[in-house]
Amino acid sequence: MTSRTRLEKVLEELQKNPYYDKYAGKIAKLQQTSPEEFLQRVEQQKKVLEKKEKRERAAKFYQTEAKPVLEPGTRTKGAQLSNIMKVDMIRDKSTEEIMEIWKEYHKQKDCICGTMTSEQYDKMFARGKQYSTFLLPLPREHGYEFIMCQFYGSEVHMTPLLWYQTHKENALECLTMIHYTELRDDKGIVLMRGEFDTKLLSVQEAQCLANELQLYYCTDNEHRLQLLDMFTHKPNEFKHMDLIAQLETISLEPSAVENEK
Repeated sequence: MTSRTRLEKVLEELQKNPYYDKYAGKIAKLQQTSPEEFLQRVEQQKKVLEKKEKRERAAKFYQTEAKPVLEPGTRTKGAQLSNIMKVDMIRDKSTEEIMEIWKEYHKQKDCICGTMTSEQYDKMFARGKQYSTFLLPLPREHGYEFIMCQFYGSEVHMTPLLWYQTHKENALECLTMIHYTELRDDKGIVLMRGEFDTKLLSVQEAQCLANELQLYYCTDNEHRLQLLDMFTHKPNEFKHMDLIAQLETISLEPSAVENEK
């Protein structure tokens, strides 16, 4: 744009501002004495406003077009252990035997699996009720990809952040973690099955996301709890790079929940 055209466009935008009349005199004086400085100041302020609007849009989209509200831990339609295996045939087995059977059953399938104690499950989904949506950083070849996760009943759904921003509720899920609670009372364990899109994730990447989720929602690390709370209640202060910094510490910690492919 020429300076004149830019100036006209800037003035047009300024006049739409509700505070324009209040500062019209000062604006006119600066425009006459130093038009280039005037343009620089306005464009600098415009960049500040654009960044603010971007943060506000990012804060709002997490709560829009989400799945219908379903009490965390509630059984979702179709999430029945009997749809996968014959529950009556394993009820007389020990907890250790069931865990091994669950592991072996999934060895040749395109999914991950895991087990957790009833206490770990209760903590995860109680925290999932408090912080129903969060982001997890997934290491990629040339950096990180942020994955949006959302608690829905006894399930956790994950989709790439960029896909959700673009497609909203129509975004493809890259990983769905389903928790089966049929054995929690008499055996003290909950079985987890993680179904993932092999075109979007490898086994290792799906396992990485599952481990990250468990460490945020099943353990009491002070810094990770602060990130959960900030993401939910102070999104404008939330920094994505803090997630990456935390990921480096996660690799040094034992897994909160046993998971196997």
